Order: sequence, then C-alpha cells, then structure tokens
Amino acid sequence: MPQVLAFIPARFASSRFPGKPLIDLQGKPMIQRVWEQACKAKGVDAVYVATDDKRIAQAVRAFGGEALMTPVSCPSGTDRLAAALKELKGVKDDAILVNVQGDEPLLPPEMIQQVLAVLKKTGAPMATLARPLTQAEYLNPNNVKVLWDAKGLALTFSRASIAYHRDKPGVLPKGLRLGLHVGLYAYRAGFLKRLTQVKPTALELAEKLEQLRVLDIGERIAVGFTQALSHAIDTPADAARVRKLIVQK
Repeated sequence: MPQVLAFIPARFASSRFPGKPLIDLQGKPMIQRVWEQACKAKGVDAVYVATDDKRIAQAVRAFGGEALMTPVSCPSGTDRLAAALKELKGVKDDAILVNVQGDEPLLPPEMIQQVLAVLKKTGAPMATLARPLTQAEYLNPNNVKVLWDAKGLALTFSRASIAYHRDKPGVLPKGLRLGLHVGLYAYRAGFLKRLTQVKPTALELAEKLEQLRVLDIGERIAVGFTQALSHAIDTPADAARVRKLIVQK
C-alpha cells in the first residue's frame, strides 16, 4: 500500500488576515483544529504542518504536532508542500500526498477520505473536490468554479462565471458538470515533484489559481463531487461565525 501523508500549508503573512493560523478558536489556535480534523481521516498515515514562520511551528509542536519549515518565498500551497516533502526522507514517488487548506478548522475528515478515493479510482496524478454551486456563488469572483468532463476530469477552473449562458447572461446554466471548487488536493508524490519544477504559468498568475498550472502543462485533475460542507476563514468575521459553530457542536 502506498504511504499517505497529509500536509497543511500555513503561512503567517496573509494580506487579508495576518497571523491567521494562530487565531484563537474557542481555546485552540486554528492550525490545531485543522490538524485535529486531518488526523481523524481514515487511511492517512501522518499529518504535517508546512510553515514559513517559527511562531506557527512552535504552536504546532506545543500541541503535539509535527512542523516542517519551508521558505517564505513559496508561491503557493502546492509549492510549500513540495518544499516540506524535501525535509522528509524516504518518501517514494508512489506515495499519496494530501494538501489540506490551513483555514478550514471544521473540515470534515470524510472529505479527505473522498479526495483520496477519487485519486485512487481514476489513476489521475491529482484529484480535488467540488460541491453544489448556487446562483450567488456563481456570480461571485471570490468563489472558484470548476467545470469537468464525462470522465470526471477537470476542463477548467475560474473565478469567472463559467460556462457563459448565451441566452441568459449571468444565469447559472443547468445540466452542466459545474461546481464550487473545494480547495482540497491529493497528488502522487512523483507528480508533485515534477509539477513544482515548472514555474507558475501565465494563466495561473492571472487567476491566482495554482491548479491551473496543472492543466496548462497538459496534465489532468480528477474531480469528485461532495455534499459535505466546510467553513473557510478568510476574515475576522468568518472567525466569529466559526467560533459560534464550534460552541454549537
């Protein structure tokens, strides 16, 4: 059986919410809550936090997690994961790596299990998830949309309202394989090493979407559809909502 490792990229210098991984969420730093959820996922052999900041690393080690230091200059979470992988010895190319977003403190462990299942089933070098898309989310450029084909492989990702409805501009088209992208990824280790040797592409830089580098170089991403929900924290207001949800659990 291939080794399965989960990584949580976590940087301190977020432009919208500096120090976000260390914000307090009902007595625990956010990074701890993300780590705890990842540790609950079945089939994951180990969980690491990949960070560029000693404060985050210290916090992780304080609650019993393992932190791997990475350069500040990593352009994306994928590149940070690859940098962390270099710190580990003996990881074979057939190992499976999961990239868990560091701002998802309530991430259902089942979503990690699902993206792993998609990767293993399809044989693609990389997999991700999508969930149902609402009309409001369709129009919001802060929400990333993904369109996939009959084989479950991504055609494109965009912040724009894809696909364009010619007869009803601005209306979410029905009947498409189109969903709200969930930023959870699984890769085969050998593929990740090759991918991160490629510089960010023009399309990736324009949309600020790291997964577009994969499609831009002619590789494929398998997409799994999920009904599970998670709650990302991008702003202090998001953090306040998540604190209430934690109390209600």
